[in-house]
Amino acid sequence: MKGSKKFAAVAAGLMLCLGVMGCGGGDGGKQTASSGSEVKQVVDASEAAKQGDKKDWKIAVVVKDSSNGWFARMEEGVNQFAAYQKGPVATDAAQQVQVIQDVINQDIQALCVVPVDPAACDPVLKEARDKGIIVITHEGSTCKNVDYDLEAFNNAGYGAFIMDKLQESMGGKGIYTTMVAHLTNASQNEWANGAVAEQEAKYPGLKLLDNPKRVESENNSEKAYQVAKEVLKSHPEVTGFVGTSSMDTPGVARAINELGLKGKVFVVGTGMPNECRSLIKDGSLSYITLWDPAEAGYAMCVMARRVLEGKPIENGTDLGLKSYSKLIVSKENPHLFMGAGWIAINKDNVDNYNF
Repeated sequence: MKGSKKFAAVAAGLMLCLGVMGCGGGDGGKQTASSGSEVKQVVDASEAAKQGDKKDWKIAVVVKDSSNGWFARMEEGVNQFAAYQKGPVATDAAQQVQVIQDVINQDIQALCVVPVDPAACDPVLKEARDKGIIVITHEGSTCKNVDYDLEAFNNAGYGAFIMDKLQESMGGKGIYTTMVAHLTNASQNEWANGAVAEQEAKYPGLKLLDNPKRVESENNSEKAYQVAKEVLKSHPEVTGFVGTSSMDTPGVARAINELGLKGKVFVVGTGMPNECRSLIKDGSLSYITLWDPAEAGYAMCVMARRVLEGKPIENGTDLGLKSYSKLIVSKENPHLFMGAGWIAINKDNVDNYNF
């Protein structure tokens, strides 16, 4: 479906008959709300992204957690493309595998996944590919059974970017630790590793805490808050945290605030502007770093459609979005492609973002 009028006329019927599937033919980059409200465009997609083959490709997107604000934002981009998003009610690898299993038993041509645990997902992704389904992952660089993995950036580079902002906040000296949702998460651990490598290479005034060097938040802000309090009470020498999950930074910032350590302890990492706005403005949180998940969701669907249409994915491929206009292929993994989508938000620009 290429025209928004055609999409509007049949969208309701398609959603009923497709269930957990989406049509990724491209509808001019617009989302039609079931309530009949005006369409809302959330991704600034060029004609290269909007235009596709006349065939109505059915594309499903499975995320880590359907209740997470990060993936609510991703769904806006997925819906704009006219694909369908689904996920478990909590960040749980086993639950996500079951969701993927349910989705691939539907009549879809492409599956996009943001895996909780790449190793746990791999067997069911193989099932999908054995059925002839195109598989695209995001934050899944270690998945084996994929056509392509699409990252918003070089993972080590993003970690270095976080560290650059953390050392700035810490004044170039102090002891820090790192936090991830799960030790099994591929991308988040690569970000944390990238942050540590950047510190070791450039910032001798900073030092990684010996133990714990890395803690888990379970992708839960309350858990991040509790873990940060434990670290700060048992290791009062810690003055910095690298956060990777979007739940890490607000949780750690709450702990900093509650313990009266604002301006003395700092956290920088992935976060959502709307969730972190008040913490940024009151100084509990110095920076958040991120990429727009709506763009990532949309870009995955564009990539899936290109594969279905037999178009090449290669170094320099333009997916029609600013952050994914010149993909870079990994030297180590020919199936891994990276954009350049990271941004940093602090009190000076947080009000420029509304998601």
